[in-house]
Amino acid sequence: MTDLLAATTMSTATDAAPAPGPAPTVDHIATPLTDARAQLAEAIGLLGYENGLHQMLATPRRELTVAVPLRLDSGESRLYIGHRVQHNFSRGPAKGGLRYAPNVNLDEVRALAMWMTWKCALLDVPYGGAKGGLAIDPREHSMAELERVTRRYTSEILPIIGPERDIPAPDIGTDEQTMAWIMDTYSVNSGYTVPGIVTGKPIALGGSQGRASATSRGVTHIALAALRHVGLDPARSTAAVQGFGKVGADAARFLSAAGVRVTAVSDQYGAILNTGGLDVEALSEHVRATGSVVGFPGGDALDGADLLTQDVDLLVPAAVEGVLHDGNAGDVLARVIVEGANGPTTPAADRILRERGILVVPDILANAGGVIVSYFEWVQANQAYWWRADEVESRLEERMLSAWQHVLGYAEARDLSLRTAATALAVERVAEAHRLRGLYP
Repeated sequence: MTDLLAATTMSTATDAAPAPGPAPTVDHIATPLTDARAQLAEAIGLLGYENGLHQMLATPRRELTVAVPLRLDSGESRLYIGHRVQHNFSRGPAKGGLRYAPNVNLDEVRALAMWMTWKCALLDVPYGGAKGGLAIDPREHSMAELERVTRRYTSEILPIIGPERDIPAPDIGTDEQTMAWIMDTYSVNSGYTVPGIVTGKPIALGGSQGRASATSRGVTHIALAALRHVGLDPARSTAAVQGFGKVGADAARFLSAAGVRVTAVSDQYGAILNTGGLDVEALSEHVRATGSVVGFPGGDALDGADLLTQDVDLLVPAAVEGVLHDGNAGDVLARVIVEGANGPTTPAADRILRERGILVVPDILANAGGVIVSYFEWVQANQAYWWRADEVESRLEERMLSAWQHVLGYAEARDLSLRTAATALAVERVAEAHRLRGLYP
């Protein structure tokens, strides 16, 4: 794993990221990693933990950076850089998605791995947090090229993954087919089929019923509970959804089915608005046919940035990090924000939104449905026994609403924001596991 020819680097808690500094006060210096560390620092201060534990929780346990060569269909070769970060193992094997996007970098993956640790702990799933990324634009490559680059990336990170070590799952730019390639590559190298190496894989290869829409269902369960909490009837409420991909599209569909009037949606190409309510099913057909929400005849064109400040009851940012910041948080009109994406709200925006009385349900609670059903899939794979879709969905709803009540009660008892309460609860659980295990040697 130190082979320079593979451009592979390993680091441990003693040589990875430096100890965190104070939380940034303005968003122009904020990044996903500074945001994640600022949230951790706030929780550490609330819990009164000592600096050594703070440093341990702020620093990934293991990082692997690999050079991934790809032979294109044309015969040319290109080189891409990939990462796998394992933030914490105190509560179990590492768990986290694999992202393919041109702007992937190590600090982003570090932040996402940390958030996964808190998410798993908050939902009482026996995992630590991990995340992977490859700095590649999958839209520029054929399926054959994506298969080759996935198998090569998998072979490079083989020494640190496994069903008892680190279990990847889909994220931005990857899907169940990607997971099938990873599973096969790992299985071929192991000499036998290992369905528990990934989650989010096809049903035919041992995937779980309900996994593909699990994050969206979880977002919907939490959104409906949050609306009711602030005194709004979901059947009389309106919503805007930023992002119409894996999370946002199904979240919009489930919200609409629950009676919420979805008036605005966006994707990376543009946004649309219909104050009378969008026909989400027709919009989904349009996106399948054209690849974008742009041009949908049932809505008017809208500037993508303006979606975040629409006059709606519920805002679901389900795209990327940092979209709500100190430059636009003062203009948000939604009563409730439910984070479908990871890290969509910066710390400065968080402070502004709380001062304005806007309820923000944090990502580590709101979008945890995916990791819950990933855990269900892993359990099923290890037992070689698969559950019915209704069993998966009922267990998902129970887990999500139980966590919602726990976080809400913790926040109200201590006059905290939901994000601070959720992070503190999660950090407390990880710290307790670490304390019980002790230091080695």
